Amino acid sequence: MAPVPLIPAATGGEPLDHEAINTIRLLAADAVEAAKSGHPGLPMGCATAAYVLWTRFLVHDPSHPQWPDRDRFILSAGHGSMLLYALLNLTGYDLPMDELRRFRQWGSRTPGHPEHSHTPGVETTTGPLGQGLGNAVGMALAERMLAARYNHDDAGRCIVDHRTFVLASDGDMMEGISHEAGALAGHLGLGRLIVLYDDNRVSIDGPTSLAMSDDVVARFAAYGWQVQGLDEAASNDLDSIGDALTAAIADQERPSLIALRTRIGYGAPTKEGLSSAHGAPLGAEELRGTKRRLGRSEDASFVVHDEVRDHMTAATQRGREARVRWETRLVAWAQRRPELAAQWSRTQALELPDDLGTPALHGAGGKPEATRVSSGRVLAALAPRLPELVGGSADLAESTNTAIPGGDVERGSFGGRVLRFGVREHAMGAILNGIALHRGLRPFGSTFLIFSDYMRPAIRLAALMRLPTILVFTHDSVALGEDGPTHQPVEHLAALRAIPGLAVLRPADAAETAWAWSVALRRSNGPTALVLTRQAVPVLEVASLQGLDEAGVRIVRQEAGALAAVLVGTGSEVGVALAAADLLESRGVGTRVLSMPWRERFLAAPAAMRTAFIPDDAVCVSVEAAQPMGWEAVTCGRDRAVGIERFGASAPGARVLEELGITPHAVADRTLEALRREGPRTSRSTADREPGWSASRAARLCCG
Repeated sequence: MAPVPLIPAATGGEPLDHEAINTIRLLAADAVEAAKSGHPGLPMGCATAAYVLWTRFLVHDPSHPQWPDRDRFILSAGHGSMLLYALLNLTGYDLPMDELRRFRQWGSRTPGHPEHSHTPGVETTTGPLGQGLGNAVGMALAERMLAARYNHDDAGRCIVDHRTFVLASDGDMMEGISHEAGALAGHLGLGRLIVLYDDNRVSIDGPTSLAMSDDVVARFAAYGWQVQGLDEAASNDLDSIGDALTAAIADQERPSLIALRTRIGYGAPTKEGLSSAHGAPLGAEELRGTKRRLGRSEDASFVVHDEVRDHMTAATQRGREARVRWETRLVAWAQRRPELAAQWSRTQALELPDDLGTPALHGAGGKPEATRVSSGRVLAALAPRLPELVGGSADLAESTNTAIPGGDVERGSFGGRVLRFGVREHAMGAILNGIALHRGLRPFGSTFLIFSDYMRPAIRLAALMRLPTILVFTHDSVALGEDGPTHQPVEHLAALRAIPGLAVLRPADAAETAWAWSVALRRSNGPTALVLTRQAVPVLEVASLQGLDEAGVRIVRQEAGALAAVLVGTGSEVGVALAAADLLESRGVGTRVLSMPWRERFLAAPAAMRTAFIPDDAVCVSVEAAQPMGWEAVTCGRDRAVGIERFGASAPGARVLEELGITPHAVADRTLEALRREGPRTSRSTADREPGWSASRAARLCCG
């Protein structure tokens, strides 16, 4: 005879509902116990709400997890990953029980925090709190924007018609990004965004009252959200949760927040409601006691009764039927709207128009101009050819030159292309990721390079998820001048280049800027940062862009005689290198100048290709108005990298550059010093490089 439950799984519903809810709880607890690490408390506390959402409301099809019109479920509280893995397993996704048993183990599909493209049914990578909520705002925004573009059918057929659901924690709400993303979602009236807030009032350190006393429900109401608060009894009652979700779905004009007063670690005899249930296994005795309280055999683990699995799988029939109906609608719609249908198919596949290459070069002009201006002209040329290209800035559209034709995206009017993020860089990054995850649009965002610091968590996750977001960073060095060191980036290029999978491009003129946009658009496996000047730079006289795609570098000046030195610059410092070459050539030093807008591409190129640009017997000196970290891999010595290792100052940009040593004379002097010290070079082997450098390490840095 099965043990008699000492506490109910939930209230309302049928016995099979309760059995399924306890199955979710105990799968999570068993997996965390087996892994000897993890977070059992949230899955145990939120099992009832998650069960109601997944069996009564969520429209999805485990047999087609990438179906474009599915509802999205985002576990922003990614530490509770076993809740999601249990639901995926029970509803029939390709996540067998053996994967749950291997929770948090090498090579498993059940990592400690959910990872996009790693586990079927996981919509985004979460764990850094607040990021999932920001992603969800991006997904809900993408849904509305795509609906405005594609739901034009005389027969009323909707191609885009789904919702985004989120489970967020107290930690998500503490993070500043929740304020930024929540405010923008309310401002835009994203009525198909519904957030379940796990208000269990427990964090790792103890009760949330240690550090949190704000009223989250009132805060979101002030943002313009529909808000509902369920007390402890209602938060574990199937019908109360169902009624709250029904009310949220009915409100098409506002995003919705449902605050659930759950009990973390529900069922645990001594740890329920305490921080000890948050971030560590319950322990063998506590887990046995939990199973006794929930009416389960205390010695059995990873138990799923057949009737529970059949019940959970049957609940997805609604989604399967919806997908079949959608596919029928899509065929009929495509017959009536063949051009839109072709665009839909192309953009869902992240493909570009076959003839896109030439228009990208139309942004290149003949007069000196800032590369941010060149970028704006390239964008204007691209916009008519790429209707999926959308984006904006963190209240800096005029400065970053990113206000493309097509109108603003506004509340109730989502057919535009310009996104006004406001002064919300962190949310902007996460929202861009959500738009990219959704598919169908190519998002870009822009701000000053200095403020990439505010975006770094989202940029890192874009790289981790290999999302093709485009980041436009202008005002890229101390040359911006009078605004001073608070706005003058120094360490930022090095910091961005350190992110695996992020392509950092710093073009030197208009033609390279057009090329950089082409690279960004062609990349479908990772984000790209375009780093652009505020000040005007000359158009380089060399017309060829040969070498940029293959090695991230091109020759902009050939040596006049026997080659002795190679100067490498990026962005505005290519001009400095050219002037330094004049000085060196006047002293009989044969000098070649390279523009290297994509350093990591160069480092990943084959050795023969690298030596074609920088021969073994030449001294190499780099110049960049930034922290010189990493240039030793190119120059074979940190002392041959001319850069900046202090903060800037408030003064005209030219004066700041002069005072900080970013001048032609400084580069020429450094080159002459290296030539005097080393004499003729006969070998440029890897042994000459800084310790730790290797060809394989360089290959790992490749962003393409």
